[in-house]
Amino acid sequence: SVSRTSPNLAFVPACLPPDPVQVEELQHFVSNSKRLFVMTGAGISTESGIPDYRSEGVGLYARTDRRPIQHAEFVRSASARQRYWARNFVGWPQFSSHQPNTAHLVLRDWEKLGKLHWLVTQNVDALHTKAGSQRMTELHGCIHRVFCLACGDQILRSELQEHFEALNPTWKAEAFGVAPDGDVFLTDEQVHDFQVPACRKCGGILKPDVTFFGDTVSREKVNFVHERLAESDSVLVAGSSMQVYSGYRFALAAREKQLPIAILNIGPTRLDHFASLKLNSRCGELLPLIV
Repeated sequence: SVSRTSPNLAFVPACLPPDPVQVEELQHFVSNSKRLFVMTGAGISTESGIPDYRSEGVGLYARTDRRPIQHAEFVRSASARQRYWARNFVGWPQFSSHQPNTAHLVLRDWEKLGKLHWLVTQNVDALHTKAGSQRMTELHGCIHRVFCLACGDQILRSELQEHFEALNPTWKAEAFGVAPDGDVFLTDEQVHDFQVPACRKCGGILKPDVTFFGDTVSREKVNFVHERLAESDSVLVAGSSMQVYSGYRFALAAREKQLPIAILNIGPTRLDHFASLKLNSRCGELLPLIV
């Protein structure tokens, strides 16, 4: 039931076509698994047109000297929040329109077939949800939700966009490039007059429901994922270099449990030295070949 959509390769590193021998090895790996635990990263969404941070030549770090906002800076600085939300406001229409690619749909189908036991994504783009995945944990949250740091009230990001528009009826800005988490590049002059709404219930600070750099994933969520991993018999990492510890810890736990680990990622990862199988291919090109 996977629909064939043309991938957007602007932010996908160059790689060779899948090696038939490696395809067969991954097929054997998946076939032998009864309760597959899958972890996905930004490399599964690049074919949907969303750039990542670390890919060689095409990631944000390779293309620019810009870095994502830090949690402490967002909480501490009103000007940092103004800059973040202005950039996010301009980028939201494009970012929210991104659609799942073939790799997302394959994983959804594996879940429906009972092959995929649990999916953990490090992405905040909601593409697995759009694809229809349900047995899933969004490790770093989802940028389609916003909450108040003071009272915890939640609203949809699409609803907040309407508040932004009402507060800034004449404000306009031209974007300079798109970043991985839905924002765009703007100058300080452009964001100077941008108005940011407060929480409607208590007047508190509104923040995307995502784990910013420098923040930590909740202990409850980490424990829940460890429980799902304990129920699994093998691990597939798709589209992640596993450089961030919040995800890497589960790979370490899988190694301690002596679970076989397969990696599908263009470029090196932190797991390469202890993985059972490593494939340097596009997720959207190789995963549909597995039945």
